[in-house]
Amino acid sequence: MVEEEQKASPGLSQQADEEKALKRKKWLKRAGIAGFLFFLIKGLAWIVVALFAWKGCS
Repeated sequence: MVEEEQKASPGLSQQADEEKALKRKKWLKRAGIAGFLFFLIKGLAWIVVALFAWKGCS
């Protein structure tokens, strides 16, 4: 009986570790997409600011 518990325990721990790794990978992917969109929008906004400044000075 003790041997069965020892055999089952590593499997559960490994499965929990895999679930954590998947959650972490999913979170990092979301953070990466959010970061990319943030900097894309920020860059486009600065281009618009520069165009308005250039048009205003002309």
